[in-house]
Amino acid sequence: MRTRRTNLVDILIILFIIAASITCVVPFLYMISLSLSSNNAIISQKVTLWPVDFTIETYKAILSDNDMIYSLGYSVVLTILYTIICMLLTICAAYPLTKKKLSGRNFILTVMIITMYFSGGLIPDYILVKDLQLINTMWSLILPGALSVFNLIILKTFFESLPESLEESAAIDGCNDLGTLVRIVLPLSLPSIATLSLFYAVGRWNGFQDALFYVTEENLYPIQLKLYQIITANQQIEGEGSIGAYIVPESLKAASVMFATVPILLIYPKLQKYFVEGVMLGAIKG
Repeated sequence: MRTRRTNLVDILIILFIIAASITCVVPFLYMISLSLSSNNAIISQKVTLWPVDFTIETYKAILSDNDMIYSLGYSVVLTILYTIICMLLTICAAYPLTKKKLSGRNFILTVMIITMYFSGGLIPDYILVKDLQLINTMWSLILPGALSVFNLIILKTFFESLPESLEESAAIDGCNDLGTLVRIVLPLSLPSIATLSLFYAVGRWNGFQDALFYVTEENLYPIQLKLYQIITANQQIEGEGSIGAYIVPESLKAASVMFATVPILLIYPKLQKYFVEGVMLGAIKG
């Protein structure tokens, strides 16, 4: 009887996962088919999950637009720089907080946690960024969100799960705290570091609201802000050499979404092995 119930529960879980996966994949497939369909098919609403009258004219128009290409390259550089700075700050904040000998560490951690629930608000944030003369600079999109307390707590917890004997052995061999962190702790923490790096990178890549507030110069627009402007445009962009000429807005929006989404999706397969290592590591410790 228990075996039958277990099998039934497993089947229900599998069906739920399949349904959830379909729910996530179907809108993505629809956007792809919409971006690859002809204008007439889109106007007549014939497009479903398969392109109708296959065409790549929309993608040609996007790739021929220098502003979109520049914005994509700028967003890549911005995301890489943001992720590196965020991880450096997170590591440098999380590791000392694992040391019981650090005076006031509980107070520091409490203050950090409070910021997760309470903030100054948008206007004080803008005034601070303006007073620091960061408006219309790349740093306005990096420094204000350079440290996530949530990610810090995750990394701190992972550091604390490492055996203390490893650090004691490193201290006997003459390593100081920095040497122990670089030579012992970080190599063992690659799965968690890769995961948090992905969190930071995806958050920066998908972010546009801060750019909407802090950036007014078009050469500093990240790709998501470009995409936001295209999607919220009330009328089709027209003019020789500009994206959107002779293109139905829905097709342009769909192609722009794909253009901005695919680059970040390419990162997932590269980091998948670290997720697997993290799961196996947790299983061994359990």
